[in-house]
Amino acid sequence: MASSLSLLLLVLCGLTVAEAQLKLFNLRASDLSSNILGTTDGYVKVLCGSADLGETSIRNNNPNPWWEEEFTYFKAQENDVLRLEVHDSDFLFDDLLGVCQRQIKVGTHEHDCFLEKGGTLHYAYTLDGKSH
Repeated sequence: MASSLSLLLLVLCGLTVAEAQLKLFNLRASDLSSNILGTTDGYVKVLCGSADLGETSIRNNNPNPWWEEEFTYFKAQENDVLRLEVHDSDFLFDDLLGVCQRQIKVGTHEHDCFLEKGGTLHYAYTLDGKSH
């Protein structure tokens, strides 16, 4: 009995949540709000779960920016929260224009997110469902 219980505990401890690869791409925004200083100098901070995946480059004086950067995260799990923060870069401090949050699902998905201070963020991601 004790050996069966030990074997069961070993099997249960060996079970882990499958990790998958997340790829975020095709980040672009439209109609970003301008501030007192003029048009928006936009960039996006990218987070998934507790991981900070980085940020895009700043697109100066562009209310309709398109970012070429792609972000990959190898330890993503289905239902992790993908968080995209759209900022306007300014001299003293950056303004947060809006936040997009979504639980990620297996497959390739495209979304539009309406930002609190005006404008829309468009993005796509793929979450592969394979264990690593």
